[in-house]
Amino acid sequence: MAGLNEVLHGGLIAERIYLLDGNPGAGKTTLALQYLLEGVRVGEKCLYITLSETRGELIANANSHGWSLEGIEIFELIADDLHADAEGDLTMFHPAEVELNTTTRRMLDKIEAVKPARLVLDSLSELRLLAQSSLRYRRQILGLKQYLVRRQCTVLLLDDRTAEGMDTQLQSIAHGVLTLDAYTPAYGRMLRQLRVVKFRGSDFRSGLHDFVINRGGLTVFPRLSAAEHRTTFTRETVPSGVDSLDALLGGGIDRGTATLVIGPPGTGKSTVALQYAHAAAQRGDHAAIFNFEETAAILTERAAGLGMTLHEGVGPGKIAVRQIDPAEISPGEFVAFVRKAVEVDGARVVVIDSLNGYLNAMPDDKQLTAQLHELLSYLNNHGVATFLIAAQSGMLGPTMRSPVDASYLADSVVVLRMYEHGGVVRKAISVVKKRSGPHEDSIRRLWFDEAGVHLSEPLMHLRGVLTGVPVEVESSESAPAGSRVADAT
Repeated sequence: MAGLNEVLHGGLIAERIYLLDGNPGAGKTTLALQYLLEGVRVGEKCLYITLSETRGELIANANSHGWSLEGIEIFELIADDLHADAEGDLTMFHPAEVELNTTTRRMLDKIEAVKPARLVLDSLSELRLLAQSSLRYRRQILGLKQYLVRRQCTVLLLDDRTAEGMDTQLQSIAHGVLTLDAYTPAYGRMLRQLRVVKFRGSDFRSGLHDFVINRGGLTVFPRLSAAEHRTTFTRETVPSGVDSLDALLGGGIDRGTATLVIGPPGTGKSTVALQYAHAAAQRGDHAAIFNFEETAAILTERAAGLGMTLHEGVGPGKIAVRQIDPAEISPGEFVAFVRKAVEVDGARVVVIDSLNGYLNAMPDDKQLTAQLHELLSYLNNHGVATFLIAAQSGMLGPTMRSPVDASYLADSVVVLRMYEHGGVVRKAISVVKKRSGPHEDSIRRLWFDEAGVHLSEPLMHLRGVLTGVPVEVESSESAPAGSRVADAT
């Protein structure tokens, strides 16, 4: 599991004992089997001792992922009720000091016979029941720890949280503690998260890390830390292919910056971002569009109507279009998609359409700003020109609202508006912010046709365009006549 190795800064430290804690169904058995299968792959002896699931259940679980458990020794150990009632057989110390109960002795005999390098014990809840008291249980686990540490074995102890309250004593004994949690939102698929509580002898990436369980096993998506991803790139301008749009932006968008394109529905936000992606592909760069709103087929058809031929795919001159379902994806999984597009596929332009859909994919919208900040910082560190689309509610006037204020996170902010003039609803575009250089303060008319994206000369003869209902300016205050002619055209 490459993602888990990244969280643990390399993986588990050998010959230590780890507690894997989680409610039933959280994915403990799947993770444990993957851990043992990796051991088989590298030629290590692996032993799975099960006190809760049967051999048949483990094999069925493996088959559902397309795995073969060949090479893994499975020891099915069901405690006898008679021994569970015999109090004298419940306490476990070193074998030389006190006679162990039958269940424990059989388990240790199996370990002694196999001499595994990797061991999974599933689960501690059964040992807890056998012990019947917290004191006996703790002494059992301490004895087991001392026994296993001397046998150069790396151990995963599975616990399903059947004890009342958090078992902090058990966590204090283990060298490392990993917790798995799963919860179901009001709508959408189950969300799963992993957290490293402790990891003696090594640093690790703290916090919550999303993961999914699909056919093939468990995949962990480490929490993104932009500070750990820095690259060297040449700061250069990314042109749009439309001279008037580049002029409005002071020459174009700079590489390694994020641009927020905001406005009400229907103003052309996605089209403006698509123009940059198309221009990048024409230059031989790779662009990636993550679309929360429309399918790839509709996007391709719409682009063709604007005179843009999209060559979908991965690589130079291609545009990768990925449709994202907010109800079926976690924040960490989405970040993994973006990272792959940048680090593996080489995307130089990334479009996230839209911020509204990204917000809906967040299980906790209070963390949206922090997660978005890390994502944009990561993209900027890789020299990517990023475009964020944000739809505002409302159509005309100053009452429009955004679902989240991300303007301060963006390096450039492009505002689109609708306005009524001469009995016709038109579109306007302006730039209100650009950290990396100068830009026009003017407002231009924006329109689209089969030849692409067009911008007029600055609307110097109109006042109040952003309010939605502009008025003509007296000729003494207006710009040269060419501005009025261009707008009329």
